Amino acid sequence: MGRLAFLWFVGLTVLCWGLYGPVLHEGQNRLGDGVHKSTLRALICVGIAYFVIAVVFPLLVLFRKGEKGTWSLSGFLWSFTAGGIGALGALGIIMAFKFGGSPVFVMPLVFGCAPVMNTLFTMFMNRTTGNASLLFYVGIAIVAIGAIGVLSFKPQKTVAENKAVLALGDLMDAQAPREPTEEENVQDPASDEKQNVGKSSADQVIDDAKTTTTTAKKGPNPMNLLFVLMTALCWGAYGPVLHAGQAKMMGSRLRPFLCVGLAYFVIAVIAPFLLLNQFPEPGSWRHWGGVIWALLGGVVGAFGALGIIYAFNFGGKPIYVMPLVFGGAPIVNTLSESLAQGLWDQLSWAFFLSLLVVILGACLVLITAPKSPAHPPSPEKPVAT
Repeated sequence: MGRLAFLWFVGLTVLCWGLYGPVLHEGQNRLGDGVHKSTLRALICVGIAYFVIAVVFPLLVLFRKGEKGTWSLSGFLWSFTAGGIGALGALGIIMAFKFGGSPVFVMPLVFGCAPVMNTLFTMFMNRTTGNASLLFYVGIAIVAIGAIGVLSFKPQKTVAENKAVLALGDLMDAQAPREPTEEENVQDPASDEKQNVGKSSADQVIDDAKTTTTTAKKGPNPMNLLFVLMTALCWGAYGPVLHAGQAKMMGSRLRPFLCVGLAYFVIAVIAPFLLLNQFPEPGSWRHWGGVIWALLGGVVGAFGALGIIYAFNFGGKPIYVMPLVFGGAPIVNTLSESLAQGLWDQLSWAFFLSLLVVILGACLVLITAPKSPAHPPSPEKPVAT
């Protein structure tokens, strides 16, 4: 397939992980009570989807056809750790939102910091810190700055604000003056009370819209920053750790993927059930539409992880595979979210400029990435006579 065949799988991961947020967001909304999202129920659905795709499916393939490579304790531990820190990163975002964080500043911080963490962690593991050129570090910085710009200049009008405006419009239409009928000409003693209730409802809608806007503009509190940092560290270390597990399983693709699925089951299914007891959420499991959307979120997330494994298998290295993923995924996420919410007309020139910056930075990272030293060929063994 050529030396750049891994880019096809990088593209698969960028697409899947870019769609992960909007799809999961829809599941969170539908699992909620119509006003508030149910984040932990959606995370549980993601863990179930990972278990089916990343555990059940690999086991069936391994038992029927087998695969190159072999099981090893060290490979299992490295791969399971990769899945664990990946799931902890997802949980970190959930908890950042749980403590009042807004995607307006949470996601730019995560996608801006994670590639830098990934590169530094990879270079530390491979001991190639001294091989990186100045242009390589410039490329990493450009990707991070561009990703921050893309998400900072995305449409700021949230779904909650749109719903508040629509609700206010419906309420005002319902309260619009009209000609009274003959029966209504008789004074109703409760009419004044009803009118006051209507005004209170209108005031409440306006207050909710103002609160939503104020919350979106409010800066992060220490707990938000703690969980954002947790996600950046976890997602930054995910690629190098998974690559190490794959190498210790002699290049196997499905065995490390299976370990990732097991870790997601522990972190994204068992842990959220425990958290639901400490952080009660609105909504219900009976909202099947939300369950389906959240499961689809887990499906695209799992296929994205599989795309990374295949990218490694076809010659991709974590030091440039992961920056490309973290540079491209937020672009797909922003575009898909804007289209889904009908906010395309709000995209500014600054957004498209940031998009171009991310692409140029990713290309620079790919071209100037430090190369691993070539291993000398092993001497030929003498032929026995």
